[in-house]
Amino acid sequence: MSLFWRVFLLNAALLVGAGIVLALSPLTISAPIKVLEEFGLGVAIQLLLAVNYAVLRPTFKPLERLAQRMRDVDLLRPGRRLTPTGSPEVVDLVRSFNEMLDRLERERLESGSRALAAQEAERKRIAAELHHEVGQSMTGVLLLLEQVADGAPAERREVVVEAQEATRKSVEEVRRIAQELRPELLEHLGLVSALKSLATRFTEQAGLELEWEFARELPPLAPDAELAMYRIAQESLTNVARHAGANRVWMSLEQGLHSVILRVTDDGRGLNGLPSCAGGGLRGMRERAVLVGGALAIKPARTGGVEVRLEVPTGATGAGA
Repeated sequence: MSLFWRVFLLNAALLVGAGIVLALSPLTISAPIKVLEEFGLGVAIQLLLAVNYAVLRPTFKPLERLAQRMRDVDLLRPGRRLTPTGSPEVVDLVRSFNEMLDRLERERLESGSRALAAQEAERKRIAAELHHEVGQSMTGVLLLLEQVADGAPAERREVVVEAQEATRKSVEEVRRIAQELRPELLEHLGLVSALKSLATRFTEQAGLELEWEFARELPPLAPDAELAMYRIAQESLTNVARHAGANRVWMSLEQGLHSVILRVTDDGRGLNGLPSCAGGGLRGMRERAVLVGGALAIKPARTGGVEVRLEVPTGATGAGA
């Protein structure tokens, strides 16, 4: 029997029952109505409403939970499902909703993996062009300036030396950008070495004190998982430098229960200090974590700032970060 007919028949049964009770009871209605009759009629209506509520509430409660779940659904927090309860129609609706979430999360995982894979490929391409084309061209310009400096008159040599210094700084900046776009240390020496290099560059550029603590022995992670950890650490440090107003940063890498845990903590302004423009970066971090089966938490830290905690299972291979 459909939900419509079930509700219709329940209400019809209540109305018929109320009519029978009214017909068999000694209650009468005078014109004008008396106070006692008003009281009896009011009690009867209240009882009718109470019974109607008690009968219909269990039927519609699962629908309310489903509606609330629909409002709260977030594909970056997968795995949250409703337990099918209630009438057959409601159970079928909840199961269909859960199946829809399964399909959406699977499609989001696949599309997100392809997007991030394309992004990383583009980063590698740009890094290679910066290194081979721009970097080499600027190195050639630097060599030419050295030759010009040797033959330049004394009054012009200072200008040439300044040009050499500016070009040398530009070469170093190009190399830095290429390293950030393509973490070669991650590919050749592993996650710990890459994070140490990242932390060193961050300390030099941001002028903040940074302390790190990495476990000596960590279980192996898939390349996709290591890349996700590196990118999330990179984005976390970038947010600290741009928005936190911090003086000190702590980074740690430790072994969990069948997992590896990354923490980045600062002593800055906290979550209230993050502008709305930082939301895209935080969402990108969550998406990377989901793609490798990790759990990302961004919460207030004991130091007064923000703590970013990423836990990635050792068996995670991801879907192509």
